[in-house]
Amino acid sequence: MKTLVILASILGDRSRSNQLADHLIQRLRQLEPAGSIQVRDLGADPIPYFDGATAGALFTPADQRTAAQSAMVARSDALIAELFDADRIVFAVPVYNFSLPAQLKSYIDYIARAGVTFRYTPEGVSEGLLKGKQVLVLSTRGGKARGTPSDTLTPYLTQILAFVGLADPVFITAEGMALGELAAQEGLAQARQHIDALVQAQPPQRRAA
Repeated sequence: MKTLVILASILGDRSRSNQLADHLIQRLRQLEPAGSIQVRDLGADPIPYFDGATAGALFTPADQRTAAQSAMVARSDALIAELFDADRIVFAVPVYNFSLPAQLKSYIDYIARAGVTFRYTPEGVSEGLLKGKQVLVLSTRGGKARGTPSDTLTPYLTQILAFVGLADPVFITAEGMALGELAAQEGLAQARQHIDALVQAQPPQRRAA
């Protein structure tokens, strides 16, 4: 199994979502010693803001791009190649102001590309092209909102990930991070238990030859 872990927090070692990702990585290394794990840290190495120049580069024919435009497209191509190469994709996502971090939104804008990660059928129906992946979302939030109208992260990520083919993500959420240390530790402990149960229930898989 090739696992790609995408960290979205800006807090580094102090990040609760990064701590959950570290826990998952440790478990995977124990259960899948022959597997590989790649980590992309959007906080430590952020993707540049997706602006008009970037969009223009993607829509410019390859033989007409400037050197700067070619570099922008190459960045998008590299991010997408990581996704296609992975068997399992893990997103570690804190909730900032009821939504996802800006770094992750820019990342999504770079990898959601028509004709590459999604396409439209002749009937006008969208089809995601990143298929056959295991997808996990490890999220943390200060309060408790999962399953309520205040939880805007879960429906958004479910929709956008499915749009590019990463359907049926498993969400593991640690809530109460801002409700005192006891509540935070309880939320993290429950999430770690969920992670352990999930990885132990799934026997190691091998890529098709």
